[in-house]
Amino acid sequence: MLGGQEPLGPLPTDREAVLSTIQIAWPSTLESFLVALVGLIDTVMVSSLGHYAIAAVGLTTQPKFIGLAVFLSLNVAVSAIVARRRGEEDRRSANQVLMQSLLLTVMLTVVVSAVCVIFADPIIRFAGSQPDTHRDAVIYFQIIMGGMAFNTVSMVINAAQRGAGNTKIAMRTNIVSNLVNILFNYLLIGGNLGFPKLGVMGAAIATVLGTICALIMSVRSILFSEQFICIKVVHGVRFDKTTLKAIANIGSSTLAEQTFLRIGFLIYAIIVAKLGTVAFAAHQIGMNLLTVSFSFGDGLSVAAIALVGRNLGAKRPDLARLYGKVCQRIGLLFSCGLAAVFLSVGRYIFRLFTSEEEILGYGTMIMALLTVVVFLQISQVVYSGCLRGAGDTRYTALVSLISVAIIRPGGGWLFCYPLQLGLFGAWLGLAVDQFMRFFLTWTRFKSGRWTRYKI
Repeated sequence: MLGGQEPLGPLPTDREAVLSTIQIAWPSTLESFLVALVGLIDTVMVSSLGHYAIAAVGLTTQPKFIGLAVFLSLNVAVSAIVARRRGEEDRRSANQVLMQSLLLTVMLTVVVSAVCVIFADPIIRFAGSQPDTHRDAVIYFQIIMGGMAFNTVSMVINAAQRGAGNTKIAMRTNIVSNLVNILFNYLLIGGNLGFPKLGVMGAAIATVLGTICALIMSVRSILFSEQFICIKVVHGVRFDKTTLKAIANIGSSTLAEQTFLRIGFLIYAIIVAKLGTVAFAAHQIGMNLLTVSFSFGDGLSVAAIALVGRNLGAKRPDLARLYGKVCQRIGLLFSCGLAAVFLSVGRYIFRLFTSEEEILGYGTMIMALLTVVVFLQISQVVYSGCLRGAGDTRYTALVSLISVAIIRPGGGWLFCYPLQLGLFGAWLGLAVDQFMRFFLTWTRFKSGRWTRYKI
């Protein structure tokens, strides 16, 4: 596992390495899976309104994540820096990172939220809405982005907790948030138990109510002095040059990566949306299932960031490499299990969303491709987590530029329209993107250059 590198100290046994990884990975994996599962359940519940509703909610996905890009990049920086400070046993600096990130988050949220709410109509129109989806998509987007402050503040606190290895805290907040979301979906989408029937608007309100609960729990988690992450350690909130420089060094590259990702995803979604509402509805169901498979890699990526950052902070690059490979091998097991599920019961999964034969026909094709894509996806997500945990975020940004911002939309358009492969062509473009990201992150991890970055 060390790739020929000489150990720099005692090494854990295979059992100890796997158990240490699982201890950090299982809460973040479960958390990520539950978030994806709730997204899937959201789509199932909304599908009761018709395929137009699935498409309407799906249209808001990429504009929403473009709005969240700056916060997602900030959170990667927070996790990586806190993990490094945990390895250095510098509790005060870790909490300074959190406090300054919270202040930045609040200021940026006000601006981003206002822009998204005010300009929701042209944003959704640009995203490829059709006459039968535009109005509901705008309403959904305005509510989600209007209440984004509850989400962004909770996200940055959870990012710090993950970096410190406290992944169970983030898991608990998301479990409660998701349960609240599902409950109010039931009450507000269809108007059950005396509640008003709000349709797509009800789904958006339910999501915001869930994030409010998550925020309350996240804030409570940083009030206990015995925890490594505790705001009581820091007296007063003020920016300092050293902390801001560390956040900027990682966050700026990650922001570039997120920007490339989201622009690429948005262009790709617009390409698919132009195939029509039925094709886009089938595509959106497939993307929800892809997100479920992504959640397993994402949970392992969180563990990789924490383990790699902590061991590099403790001057043990050999252990950073070892734990990165342990995460990768666990990811391979997940991939085998998901591929078996997609191959054997994929069509039945699609029937949870719709009984329309045209959409089910698309579903057979999508599930066949997902069986292969899942191996590439989970592997590249884990390798990317290792690189981010080391601070090698410029490389991951370059990968996103090449693969997601250029290859996915370019390949999707080529296969979809000039070669006239329709939705199948769009998914071929996605598969090529996943392969390229896997290849580029694997070669970087194998080189070992990422172990020499300073934060």
